[in-house]
Amino acid sequence: MSASASVTARRLAAAALTAGALVSVVTLPASAADHARPERSKVQISAVQYDSPGRDDRSNRSLNREWVEVTNTARRAVNLDGWTLEDEDGRTYTFDHYRLEGRSTVRIHTGHGRDTDTDTDLYQDRRHYVWDNHSDTATLRNDHGRFIDDESWGHHRHGGGHHHGGRHHR
Repeated sequence: MSASASVTARRLAAAALTAGALVSVVTLPASAADHARPERSKVQISAVQYDSPGRDDRSNRSLNREWVEVTNTARRAVNLDGWTLEDEDGRTYTFDHYRLEGRSTVRIHTGHGRDTDTDTDLYQDRRHYVWDNHSDTATLRNDHGRFIDDESWGHHRHGGGHHHGGRHHR
């Protein structure tokens, strides 16, 4: 085989490999589209009762009237084991072996109570209020620490608002 025939053969082989690669890239999205994508979880903070109705007397009843609701809007259940709910001061509630069914809501109360896997109410078992009445942020993270959702109140729109660490300034 002459040198020019060898170069021509290598060029043809390279062109065939390139064409094959392009065909596989072009067909990849079409084949991916044929498979149904798994439904992504749609878990979000749906409501916050940060100012316990009535007197703030730190009774368990008053503490449990302060809560955050987390809703799963998807059809499939989501395992919340290891997920966290945290305030701006770093007070953290960690979900423990809890599965949130599809299209359902769980209410996480501040005070003491009894939770089970099927309950729609969970309890942080705290003796002090968590959520500041004037300004705070509830942040939900998954078991890998990734941000899922948050809900803020009382912050100034211009300038970012500042949390002063106090609770129930009346």
